[in-house]
Amino acid sequence: MSSDFHVFRVGVSFVIMCILYKSAEDPLPELSPQKYFSTLQPGKASLAYFCHADSPSTSVVLEQLNEAVRPLQDYGISVAKVHCVKEETSRYCGKEEDLMKAYLFRGNILLREFPTDTLFDVNAIVAHVLFTLLFNEVKYISTLEDLQNIENTVKGKANMIFSYVRAIGTPEHRAIMEAAFVYGTAYQFVLTTEIALLESIGSEDIERAHLYFFHCNLISDLTQQCRRTLMRQPLTTLNIHAFVKTMKAPLLTEVAEDPQQVSTVHLQLGLPLVFIVSQKATYEADRRTAEWVAWRLLGKAGVLLLLRLTSWMTVTLQISNIKHLFPFRKRDSLEVNIPQHTNVVFRRAEKEVPLEFLVLTDIDSIISYVEDNVEMEENKDSDVEDPDLDIQDDEVAETVYRDRKRQLPLEVTMELTEETFHATVMASDSIVLFYAGWQAVSMAFLQSYIDVAVKLKGTSTMLLTRINCADWSGVCTKQNVTEFPAVKMYKKGENPVSYAGMLGTEDLLKFIQLNRISCPVSITSIQEVEEYLNGELYEDLVTYSSVSVLGLFSPAMTTAKEDFTEAGNYLKGCVLTGIYSEEDVWILANKHAATLPALLLAKHKDGKIESIPLAGTPAQDIVQIITNALQETFPEITVENLPTYFKPQKPLLILFSDGSINPQHREAILTLVAQKHLDSFTPCWLNLKNTPVGRGILQVYFGLLPPLPLLVLVNQHSGGHVFAFPSDQSITEQNLALWLKKLEAGLENHITILSAQEWKPPLPAYNFLSMMDAATSQHATGKAPGRMKEIDVQENDKERHEDKLTVKKEPVETLRIKHWNRNNWFKETEKSLKPHTEL
Repeated sequence: MSSDFHVFRVGVSFVIMCILYKSAEDPLPELSPQKYFSTLQPGKASLAYFCHADSPSTSVVLEQLNEAVRPLQDYGISVAKVHCVKEETSRYCGKEEDLMKAYLFRGNILLREFPTDTLFDVNAIVAHVLFTLLFNEVKYISTLEDLQNIENTVKGKANMIFSYVRAIGTPEHRAIMEAAFVYGTAYQFVLTTEIALLESIGSEDIERAHLYFFHCNLISDLTQQCRRTLMRQPLTTLNIHAFVKTMKAPLLTEVAEDPQQVSTVHLQLGLPLVFIVSQKATYEADRRTAEWVAWRLLGKAGVLLLLRLTSWMTVTLQISNIKHLFPFRKRDSLEVNIPQHTNVVFRRAEKEVPLEFLVLTDIDSIISYVEDNVEMEENKDSDVEDPDLDIQDDEVAETVYRDRKRQLPLEVTMELTEETFHATVMASDSIVLFYAGWQAVSMAFLQSYIDVAVKLKGTSTMLLTRINCADWSGVCTKQNVTEFPAVKMYKKGENPVSYAGMLGTEDLLKFIQLNRISCPVSITSIQEVEEYLNGELYEDLVTYSSVSVLGLFSPAMTTAKEDFTEAGNYLKGCVLTGIYSEEDVWILANKHAATLPALLLAKHKDGKIESIPLAGTPAQDIVQIITNALQETFPEITVENLPTYFKPQKPLLILFSDGSINPQHREAILTLVAQKHLDSFTPCWLNLKNTPVGRGILQVYFGLLPPLPLLVLVNQHSGGHVFAFPSDQSITEQNLALWLKKLEAGLENHITILSAQEWKPPLPAYNFLSMMDAATSQHATGKAPGRMKEIDVQENDKERHEDKLTVKKEPVETLRIKHWNRNNWFKETEKSLKPHTEL
């Protein structure tokens, strides 16, 4: 970057700091409804937030509105907080749903209302407001046909700026709206959030926002497409302003002076200059070359045609409609010593950097040289600028932005508020989704939650509800919800049960269905036992639980029954558990060769019943036994179940296959499993057609994708060594057993060593409600911080209205879903049971 451009950026930064400082002097005005409406002026825009006085749940929104006061005032837009009182009759203060919204007026005319979850930060506020006011200047489109129609409309009249953002309200959206506010009368702005539209115009990088400049002003033929120039820099207000200035600059300038003395707008913006040296005999060809180079480097560098000889001063351009593109700068003489064979002179934007005299053979060589040097400068700047980029899981963001216009049938779930929460969960068995309307993961999971509600409509007695913690943070705090999204089940007379499964439709549906009965279920006759073990007693639930677990106890085995009951309660929603403790229990013990107390595991897929003695087995070990029983002997590994099989920290013996595996290979591995040769490994297989990420894994191991099927041993937990079964041998029981013996003896060489770097999300999970609590600390009870327990919603009204709880400040975890609290000795078991939450 040039020193001039650094000075320019520092100046802008100083202005921004002054604005931020000045904003502290412009607090959010607080008015009554009558006073507010009396201040509205014809033609003037105003944003108002209506709320009840001293409402603690509005503090986060008010904080963001306060930050938006100064930026909006810069655009002539006033902002105010309007206090509503109970006796107020205004339509904006009357109903509960009318509150918790912001309203944009022009004079006394209401232009639009904004739910507070769309105004999640100052960028979203400014973007939404300007987008509404610039409705005519910024055309929103969703199809390629819309884009082509607008392009045809402006041909021969004006140029067009087309932009794509992943969502409305993002910082990139704000930057585009601010640019439209300045340049909206000079250019036609077009905006989309459709990925398909971006792909249709040839863009491959769809993970970021894009801005294209369409050069349509000189196009008169509707069949001719406008040239397009892509802005390469991140979409910020400063970068867009600089980009537009380069688009306004002449495409090509002819000069006959020392390149070191030339000054253009490109240098002011920190861009280099490229001089195409012209000879008298090759002037026409040189000019065509310079024109091609100028188009390809547009926005990246300035291009000039450098005339060597004074006699060239008589040259004029005959094509009238391109004179403004190729201005000619006359000089008396060219007093610079250019090496004889030089055909390109490169001048960097920094001052006092010597010129570079180059001999480049073709246009591509010129482009490559310039782009490589520009990229080096950008990378140099990126090392010190923007070190704290906010990123999120790509697949989650993609899901949210792709489906944001999908109309969800939210009416199939009941929306709760601070006033309705306790009454609802006390009146009926309920599932509650705690989410934040502005958070990507929450909105992605909301779609799965609604899908579950649709599937259960009319068939379940469980009431599915939801509460937006961005609006009702107090309720979420009292329910010990510190991370989003979270799901809890409330049943009359029982403590709430937290869902800790995968954030998907099938796992959540399983959790709800298996909780239709209260496990462990008490079975009272041998006939019921037989029906239970055969899957007939709860036939409709067997599809959700591949194993039925039954504890056998004599009536006197009180401690053992308590341990089993504790384990059954812990496994609610994961597996069917039952208990039999009648006098004739010995009949079942003899039939299944079990020693009381015992555990019977009925695997419905295999039709087998396994007995395990439980004498002296504590609850946490019973949980582990049942968890292990839920795992398959030779499973197909997927993204969803990998953490479950990865958690035991055994080496993974993975058979990679491009489709279904060979039955002979399966039989060979299952035989070794039965012979206990694979007890120290986790044997599994991966179908690349079902799990395409397997191709990337193999490329990491081998560099190139090897022939399949292929057997690999991955010892991630001990050195990270990866071994490959010899490709010239068939996968048989004997060959595999011999290979494993060589591995054990250290006679096999590894193919690669995996990094010891931990697998974590791109960013740690934020404890959002703790942030909200800090903003609403004035509403706290004033008690000293202490351990917070999960509220028992079955308390009577008097107890519920006595706020005796204090909030524990929990550390930021790397989990997306918060595990429910249990006894300390239960924590390790819980981690083993639900490892997938760590991905």
